[in-house]
Formats: sequence, C-alpha cells, structure tokens
Amino acid sequence: MVEFTLWDILRNLLLAARWTVCLSLIAFVCGGLVGLGLLVARTARWPGAQAFVGIYVQLFQGTPLLMQLFLAYFGMALLGFETSAWAAAAVSLTLYTSAFLTEIWQGCVRAVPKGQWEAAQSLALSFGEQLRHIVLPQAGRLAIAPTVGFLVQVIKGTALASVIGFIELTKAGTMITNATFKPFLVYSCVGLLYFILCFPVSWYARALERRLRVQH
Repeated sequence: MVEFTLWDILRNLLLAARWTVCLSLIAFVCGGLVGLGLLVARTARWPGAQAFVGIYVQLFQGTPLLMQLFLAYFGMALLGFETSAWAAAAVSLTLYTSAFLTEIWQGCVRAVPKGQWEAAQSLALSFGEQLRHIVLPQAGRLAIAPTVGFLVQVIKGTALASVIGFIELTKAGTMITNATFKPFLVYSCVGLLYFILCFPVSWYARALERRLRVQH
C-alpha cells in the first residue's frame, strides 16, 4: 500500500485548486458581462425586457445551483453540443452569477437619487450617456463591496461542480480520500484551502464597505 504524506495531499489539492480559481474567475467575469447587459436592458425599459429579466433572475435565483449544473451538463448533450464537465460548469455558473449580479447592481442603480436622472435629462444626454457619465459611476461605487463579497459565494459554489465530474478542489479531495483512507485529514486540508481563497475576498469586501461609508 502506497503511503501518502501530508505534502503529497496538499500538493495534489493545490493543483486542483487552480481549476477552482479558474472556474470562479470565468463565472465571475462572464457572469458580470451578462449581468451588465441584463441591467442595461432592464433599466432602458426595452419592450419585454422587464419581464424577461425578471423571469431570468427568478429562474436562476429560485432553483438550486446543483440542478442547474445537471441540466446544463445533460441539456448540452441533448442539444447536440459536445458535453464536458468544464463547459457545463462554466455555463451554469455564469448564468447563476449573472442573475445575482443583475439584482445587486439593479439595487445600486435604484439607490442613485432620482434628481441625478432628471439633471442628466435636462442636459439633453442620451440614455447611454446618462448611464455612462452620471448613473453608473455613482451606482458602481455602491456596488463594489457587495460585488466583491458575492465572489466568495461563487468560489464556494464551484464545489458543486464536482457532481458532474469537474475535478476542482472538492472533487480532488474525494479522490484523494478514496486513495488515502484519511477523510478527516484530507477534508480538513480542503476546508483550509477554501478558507485561504475566501477569507481575503471577504476581508477586502468589508474593508471596502468601511472605506466607502467613511467617504460617503
């Protein structure tokens, strides 16, 4: 029987943690882009946009991420796409993230005083110019802290991708446990690595909130 040292366990977990970080960044960046597009569509009040975005947000916020992962993984195969755990995880986490970011940012846009919109309209600015020059800079300041804080939820959400075979930190922990028969040690290391990934983000979000509160 092969004996695994603590370093062997940590080294393999660190290799898997790379994919946790990559998947988190892809979901966060792509979800942010989709969320921004949905926010603009909702704010602009394009025909049908309010209803579509509302249903979209309720759908992805109101259903478990685990189910979304399964539907993405098996649904892509039904649609004729080549199914891979990586693609399914990226797509489902992107959609999940975009729904939450849209709602976070919508609240920040609503927090901008109505007088700011009226002042922008009095300057004969187009809707796009109102958003770009007046509204989004103010809403963006309010959105920084909760957006950074939500990144923690995205990082932790990647653990569910293990159920469709994506080898990230949690899946690697399960595989190493099956080889070493040391579940407590392995999952303690997994938990520690998640803490190392999440704590700096949480701390930075709280620091941003305090700083912006003081400036405000």
